[in-house]
Amino acid sequence: MGIAFGSINSGLPKDIVQQIMAAEKIPLKNMETKKGKISDKKSLVSELTQLVENLRGSVTKNGNARSLRELKVDYNDDIVNISADKNIAQPASYQFEVVQLAQKSSAMSSGFADKDESYIGVGYIQYTLPNGDNREIYVDSDNSSLTKVAKLINKDSQSGLRASVINDGSGSDTPWRLILSLEKTGDENLAEFPYFYFVDGEDDFFIEFEREAQDAKVKLDGFDIELPENKTSDLIPGINIDLKKAKPGEEFTISVKEDTDAISSKIKDLVDQLNSVFKFVRDQNTMDENTDTTRTLGGDIMLQNLESRLRSTIFSSVETKFGNFRFGDLGATFQKDGSLQFDDKTFKSKLDENYEMVAQVLTGWIREDGVKSAGFVDKLSDTVSSMLRFPDGLLQSRKRSLDSNIDQIDRRIAQKERLLQQKEQNLKDKFARLEGTISRIKGQGAGVAAIGGGAADPVAQLG
Repeated sequence: MGIAFGSINSGLPKDIVQQIMAAEKIPLKNMETKKGKISDKKSLVSELTQLVENLRGSVTKNGNARSLRELKVDYNDDIVNISADKNIAQPASYQFEVVQLAQKSSAMSSGFADKDESYIGVGYIQYTLPNGDNREIYVDSDNSSLTKVAKLINKDSQSGLRASVINDGSGSDTPWRLILSLEKTGDENLAEFPYFYFVDGEDDFFIEFEREAQDAKVKLDGFDIELPENKTSDLIPGINIDLKKAKPGEEFTISVKEDTDAISSKIKDLVDQLNSVFKFVRDQNTMDENTDTTRTLGGDIMLQNLESRLRSTIFSSVETKFGNFRFGDLGATFQKDGSLQFDDKTFKSKLDENYEMVAQVLTGWIREDGVKSAGFVDKLSDTVSSMLRFPDGLLQSRKRSLDSNIDQIDRRIAQKERLLQQKEQNLKDKFARLEGTISRIKGQGAGVAAIGGGAADPVAQLG
């Protein structure tokens, strides 16, 4: 139950304690306001830290010559599929022709009216694997349908043989056939299907068609080459070729080039990440008469140091075996507003002119003494890492300083709140005692008045 003062004409406001405490809490509100401003700055530092983290991610993606490099392969995709390993393949041009596709040993049985109901009889299938092993698959009356025979064959994973049941689409009364195929292609994987031996079937069950295994045949720069299968990664270093179609006599070019568009896109992304950081700094330092610098980072020395370090890195000279260059020589220039503009046309022309020089400017190179020279990306990586380094990096130090200020204010607030709680209780106790005293005086005054016949109210006299 709350204590109400002033109810006995003491002259004191009823909410005297609340009024006093409200005045006492003004410093507390000021501390909360100050804490809020520091928290706003901390949020901005966190936002900037994330932008620099994004920049580091882009730097990491292009941290060396291998990760920077991209290749483009031009070829006849109607005849082959090609992929390139950019760490192995080298720019070059090759003449290619697919004379013959590799195929595996296969055989097709005679036809039956139904794949599940037609009774093919009891017997066995005999064949010889490429390693000379003879295999026999026995079929009893319980498995005497094309579908069940196929299941028997496929059940044995070590047989080297696979079976399927197909409708040959002939429209005849017996369109259902069993196809047997060896798993591997090529001349060295030639299987023999000597015969089927079945008795008591509705129709004769035998091998009607057979296709022998064969190697793929291609021509590389006019030379005949045989391949055991339709895929190869051994013909051209770093190039994986998947043969799709044989077209004897139709030669085409496989051209491996540096993908200047893809590399340019990578560097543009890097510049975009740099510009995100520069824009943040520029926005924070853009102030007018309405700007509350107590809640922003405008004019903060940390921003000045960060921008200065990045600009210094961008302007720094890079040693290559072709001479000394800067990132700006590849098409990057600062604008009046402080942003970095990237001219992809200039960059791509530099790549076409001397790819090795551009790669060395960006990612460095191994000098004759065996020491790696740092490229622009290496230097930028060092700069960014030093900013993000824990616990003494530029951004981490600023965040730690703000955290420390917030912790100090929190401790002061907690201490102030404890003191205010004690003071409020003391005030309540004092005014409770005062009201009790006044109440007793009033009671005594009433008694005196009754005896003396209308003496003055002592409480009123106190007032």
